[in-house]
Amino acid sequence: MVKKNLRDMVGYGSKNIKVKWPNNSKIAVQFVLNYEEGAENCVLNGDKTSEIFLSEIIGAKPIKGRHMNMESIYEFGSRRGFWRIHNLFKEKKIPLTIFGVGIALEKNKEVCDAIKKANYEVASHGWRWIDYQNFPKAKERKHMQLAIKSIKKIFGKRPLGWYTGRSGPNTLDLVMEEGGFLYCSDSYSDDLPYWKKKGNKKQLIIPYTLDNNDMRFVTNQGFNSGEQFYTYLKDSFDVLYNEGKTNPKMMSVGLHCRLIGRPGRIQSLRKFLDYILKFDDVWTCKRIDIAKHWIKNHQ
Repeated sequence: MVKKNLRDMVGYGSKNIKVKWPNNSKIAVQFVLNYEEGAENCVLNGDKTSEIFLSEIIGAKPIKGRHMNMESIYEFGSRRGFWRIHNLFKEKKIPLTIFGVGIALEKNKEVCDAIKKANYEVASHGWRWIDYQNFPKAKERKHMQLAIKSIKKIFGKRPLGWYTGRSGPNTLDLVMEEGGFLYCSDSYSDDLPYWKKKGNKKQLIIPYTLDNNDMRFVTNQGFNSGEQFYTYLKDSFDVLYNEGKTNPKMMSVGLHCRLIGRPGRIQSLRKFLDYILKFDDVWTCKRIDIAKHWIKNHQ
């Protein structure tokens, strides 16, 4: 028998809800930098096998031991990629949300100091950069608590946003149970924020993206050049901007230090930033800004 009411297949549907972004902007554009390096699967972290996900080694197999190539690819993200991206966003004066994994942040004080100085938003990307699909609920809850505690210790305040990424069926329940997050981004189901209700609780969902995302540089049937990435981002922006003349939307862009931080890729991001900066009616913001705006105006 098919279970009912567990999925919302309708959403806003034909209701063209009236969204008014600050300064009557036609589109809200939000950039996320995932900081995961050092928190991936690695025997040095107590894992049984090496990482297989989102690296230059497409189709990597797990190794029961140290995978030196995989480790060094991830290390590139923290050693060089972060700084290349950070300098670009500082130059363009565009705000950034960091999806920070607890263990990764704890392993690089210099990166954390730069994040503080730049006043980026730090949302939690979990305690580990691993797959939580079949994780015991109690253990996932413990990891969530560790992640919150870690960011509070490093940055002086708890995270108000949550994104596991490789989430499981218990993740949203745990976010709502914890109760301190203004938004959760473990969804890809819309171009606008929406409320998820359960019992007498409701949680704001700010959907994320896996298509406007540099991860497609290292997936099958993905981008094989910066030009493809730029063109895809520009096409997405142009469609949403045009729709925004009557019904403003949101555009998320997902970035990774070890991916877009490579010299052969970052030029495409620079081109896209320069493109959107030509528009006066575009709201570039942090994810928390969207959350607070939605909470205030769209309860």
